[in-house]
Amino acid sequence: MREVLVSMEGIEKRFAGVHALKNCKFELLSGEVHALVGENGAGKSTMMKVLTGVYQKDEGRIVYRGNEVHIADPKSAQQLGIGMIHQELNLAPDLTVAQNIFLGREPRTAFGLFLDEKKMNEQAKALFDQMNLDLDPRALVGDLTVAKQQMVEIVKAISYESQVLIMDEPTAALSDAEIEELFRMIERLRDKGVGIVYISHRMAELKRICDRITVMRDGSYIDTVMTNEVTVDQIISMMVGRAIYHTSSAEQWSGSQEVVLEVKGLSRGNVLKDVSFQLRKGEILGIAGLVGAGRTETARAVFGADPIDAGEIFVHGKKVQIGSPHHAVRHGIGYLSEDRKQFGCLLDMDVKANVAVASLRRFAGAGWMDDGGISRVAEKVVEELKVKTPGIHQPIKFLSGGNQQKVIIGKWLTRDCDILIFDEPTRGIDVGAKSEIYKLLDSLAREGKSIIMISSELPEILRLSHRILVMCEGRVTGEMVNDNVSQETIMSYATQRVG
Repeated sequence: MREVLVSMEGIEKRFAGVHALKNCKFELLSGEVHALVGENGAGKSTMMKVLTGVYQKDEGRIVYRGNEVHIADPKSAQQLGIGMIHQELNLAPDLTVAQNIFLGREPRTAFGLFLDEKKMNEQAKALFDQMNLDLDPRALVGDLTVAKQQMVEIVKAISYESQVLIMDEPTAALSDAEIEELFRMIERLRDKGVGIVYISHRMAELKRICDRITVMRDGSYIDTVMTNEVTVDQIISMMVGRAIYHTSSAEQWSGSQEVVLEVKGLSRGNVLKDVSFQLRKGEILGIAGLVGAGRTETARAVFGADPIDAGEIFVHGKKVQIGSPHHAVRHGIGYLSEDRKQFGCLLDMDVKANVAVASLRRFAGAGWMDDGGISRVAEKVVEELKVKTPGIHQPIKFLSGGNQQKVIIGKWLTRDCDILIFDEPTRGIDVGAKSEIYKLLDSLAREGKSIIMISSELPEILRLSHRILVMCEGRVTGEMVNDNVSQETIMSYATQRVG
C-alpha cells in the first residue's frame, strides 16, 4: 500500500485584500504523479508555495510522512525532502552540470581548502546512472538544451534525497521528443517511490502521465479524481465552472479577397528560405511547424526585428521597406512576442502605461502628455477586452498571463494596427483564459483585423485559422484552406524536408 507522503488540510492564506486559499486540501502518495490544475489565479501556485515554505499558511495543517510539520522556509522544505522545479529554471549557465547540482555543498579536498572537482563529478555521474541519464557532469549548463537543463534541475532535487518533487509547467518549452524523454524520467522516479506534483495547462499530458488530478478554482478546492475515470471536458468544466469557447473561426469566415499583407521570397541565411504568403482582410492565417521550422523568424523578419538577405513585403498592395519594428508599426503591423514578459510588457509599469506605450505621440500635446486621455483609453481597453485587474494603475506584473496578453493586444489596438502577429498567444495560459483569447481573436477578425497566428498546438491552429501555412526547416512546405484539415496532414507537411 502506498504511503501518504503529504497531507494538507484546511489551508487558509490571505494577502492584502485577497483571500488566496480557502479551506484547501491536497494529498500526495508515494510513487504517484498527482496533477494540480486550475486557471491562473486558482491558487495552485500559492498552495505549493505554502508547501515549500515560500509562504506561511494562516490556518490549517501540513502532515509530512505521518508527522505534522511547520515549514518555515524553502530550506526547511528541502531538508524534509520536498523539492520544486520552477517553470523558470534556476541554474547558473557558466557553471558545469556537477557544479550546479552541488552548488553551496561541494565536496572538498583535505582540510577543506579546495573544491574536489573529481569527487563532485563522480557523485554527479552516480546520480545520472541511478536515473539512466546520458549527461556529462563536466558540460557547461549554458550549452545544454532546455530539456537537459530541466533534467539537471531534477537531479539536483533528487541529490537532496527529495521524496516529493513539484514540477511547474515542466513541458512549456520542450519539443515532443523532449517531452517523451521527460516523461520517461518521471516514470523512473515514480517507480522509485517519489511522489510528484505535476502542474500543467496541457490537458493531454495529464491523461498521459498522471494518476490522480486535484482541481482548484478561485482559491478553493473543487475535487480530486482518478485520471482514468474522467474526460478532459469534465476536468475543464471543474476548472472553469463556465462554458468554454468551442466554435471554429474557420466555420464562420465567408472569405475576403482583399490582400492586406504579401510576403515574397523572404530569405535569411539558413533560417528562412524563399518564404512567400498572403494575408487577407479579416483573416486568421495560422502558421504551424515544429521547433526550428522558422515560424518565429518569419514573424520577426516581417516586423523588422531581424534583418533579411532578400525578399519583398507589400502592405495594402504597396511595396514597403521595414528595417525596424518602428517602421512596421508605422505601416499598421503589431507583434505579440511569444515571450511576453521580456518583449511584450513593461512589467514594472501599470496597465495604463502598457496600453499607451506604443501610441505616445497620439497623447502628446505641446510639451505635456494627455494623462486623462490615456486613462480613458486604458479604461476602455480594460472594459472591452474584459481584463481582470483592480484598476488601470495595477502593475502588469501582478496580472495573470491571460490578462497580460489582453493588455498587450489592447496596446496594439490603441495604436490602431490592422495587421496583428500573434506568436504563441496562449503559451502558459490556462484553459479558461485561452477560451477568452480565442473569442477575442475571432471578434478582431470579424471586425476586419488581419491576424497571423503562430502556434505549436495543432488543435489551436485548427480551431482558429481560416487558412494554414506549414513550415519546415525555414521553408513553406504546405498551404491549405482550413476545411476539414487533420492534424496528421499538418504534421506530414511539418516533417517534409524540401531542398
